Amino acid sequence: MTDDKYRTAVDAAAIYSETDLRGTITHINDQFCAISGYTKEELIGANHRLLNSGQHPPEFFRELWGTISNGEIWKGEICNRRKDGSLYWVNSTIVPIKDDKGQHVEKFISIRFDVTEKQELLEAMQWRASHDVLTTLPNRVYLHDRLHQAISAAQRHEHSLAVCILDLDGFKAVNDRYGHAIGDLLLVEVANRLTRELRAEDMLARLGGDEFVLLLDQVDEELLPAALKRVLDVIAVPFHIDGHLLKVAGSLGVTIYPKDNEGPDTLLRHADQAMYEAKQSGRNRFRYFDVSISKKTRATFKTIERLKQALGQDELRLHYQPKVNLRNGTVIGFEALLRWEHPEWGLLPPDAFLPAVERTDLIIDIGDWVIEQTLEQIRLWTAEGRIWPVSVNIAARHFQLPDFVDRLQALLAKHPDVEPRMLDIEIVESTAIDNLEHVSQCLIDCQKMGVTFSLDDFGTGFSSLSYLKRLPAQTIKIDKSFVRDILHDKDDLALSEAIINLSRTFEREVIAEGVETDLQESMLLGMGCYLAQGYGIAAPMPAEQVTDWAARYELMNR
Repeated sequence: MTDDKYRTAVDAAAIYSETDLRGTITHINDQFCAISGYTKEELIGANHRLLNSGQHPPEFFRELWGTISNGEIWKGEICNRRKDGSLYWVNSTIVPIKDDKGQHVEKFISIRFDVTEKQELLEAMQWRASHDVLTTLPNRVYLHDRLHQAISAAQRHEHSLAVCILDLDGFKAVNDRYGHAIGDLLLVEVANRLTRELRAEDMLARLGGDEFVLLLDQVDEELLPAALKRVLDVIAVPFHIDGHLLKVAGSLGVTIYPKDNEGPDTLLRHADQAMYEAKQSGRNRFRYFDVSISKKTRATFKTIERLKQALGQDELRLHYQPKVNLRNGTVIGFEALLRWEHPEWGLLPPDAFLPAVERTDLIIDIGDWVIEQTLEQIRLWTAEGRIWPVSVNIAARHFQLPDFVDRLQALLAKHPDVEPRMLDIEIVESTAIDNLEHVSQCLIDCQKMGVTFSLDDFGTGFSSLSYLKRLPAQTIKIDKSFVRDILHDKDDLALSEAIINLSRTFEREVIAEGVETDLQESMLLGMGCYLAQGYGIAAPMPAEQVTDWAARYELMNR
């Protein structure tokens, strides 16, 4: 095929060029000029290295030239540089052209197609897979790879590596008060401040939420405390965000490799444990991970990890404790109580595992699970003609989420056959008092959907008439500590009577929990409290036992 035939055969959209054996350009088409930004006069006679982008290693071109010099066709994608300095990608096929006898290569022709958009999309996807979109920092995936590399480098060069986890203190309050948009802007500015504080060899990553990881390479352990204090000081300076003056602080957990001679996952977990210690110690401070850390703390983190597995492996259970009307002997509903059916330790009560997770986001996942399971059980009972409202206990961290109402609405939407009034949410008095404005609004919004509320442990916190007025819960529960000693402690008796009278004044239902004896039942009835629950009535039981128990109870108490 003659040269003209080669050139005519090329699609009009293709980028065509010819070079001699040394790579000097001898012919190009208009598409080549258009994509490269050079004129024909600038390109003809120039070496193809003029377009080198610097993005490929030397071995890339050695392999390419070795292939075509042997008379073989080379195919692949090449990144070139335009005249204005910008980069573009082409899918190239380079064909060696031999002499008429087919023995010697005389020149090379190259046919290219622009794949810049495809490559840019691929690079964008790769970037998003390894970076946090909000702050543009590396994410957990990128961090894991970098931590592997940093550990290997520390081993080779025998230097120390500090792995630090920073959690913001006060960030939730910013989100609650100003909204997520302001919270996001704050996170971006925190990332910017921290980035400016770090050295070139260090790395900052965002794990999610308000949690960041700092990898401090080649650290001098004597100078490290001052560096960590600077990090905390930088965070403590107030932020000016969209006209608001925002104040947050940081809790920083640190572990040092190779003193802590572990892999990436364990180092991060140890830094997280140290961060937890910093929070427990008062926040706005740093703590080092110590292998002699208390057994109790290590057991707590072990419980958290194991409980995550339990949630995913369907080991959690709900038992139901009856609520009854003492006056007429009817069952008026149930309280759903969490249990862990541990494969080795048997059935565990909530006190054995929930305290470990009440300050973590795992308590939110567990709370959502409890609500969903309860709604499904209500549906089953309703289908049998059993109209039993069920109450669930919601942790403070869960209830104080800015989107709690939306999350609850979504769970109710998944169970359209369940009337929202059949679900009662119990919150402890201290949770309500800690964030009265938010809690009051949540109660109002949820009650608009039909969900009812009970104020649990009433009288154990800072009860007052003003709080009771601002918290529109339908039911007040007398704490079991008062009921237990109601027969022989005049103060508990007086408190119980006061709560009953307050409930009547504010038109709230009142229910006594922790009832264990017939005498307690009689005393409560005499004071005008007709609703009760407790082990003296029935212990919490699996759902499959509830119907038979209720039938027996109502038969015996008619």
